[in-house]
Amino acid sequence: MRRIIEIVPARPGWYSRWRVAPDVTRSYPVTVWALVEDVDEAGREVIGVDSVGQWPGADDNEPGVDFVRYLFQPPDTGEPDDADQARSTSGSGVPAELLQPTASS
Repeated sequence: MRRIIEIVPARPGWYSRWRVAPDVTRSYPVTVWALVEDVDEAGREVIGVDSVGQWPGADDNEPGVDFVRYLFQPPDTGEPDDADQARSTSGSGVPAELLQPTASS
């Protein structure tokens, strides 16, 4: 089980890139960064949640889509070529399971 330690807004220019087919990727803006801790292990990691509510390791990501990497593209240079215009700003942002309060150990 994971618990959230901190959530901060992502600065413009950060994207998460997902592989939707062998030679096709799609990028979405990252809306928040979350510092999460695995309560069964002593590890912490930072994950980016994108504008459609996906994040690496989530059970409810789009089926058949694999996380590739985070990328930064300065806002004055525009969006990545593979940015999904139709869904890049329509998502809920943060998945509900990340916002659920957790008991501290």
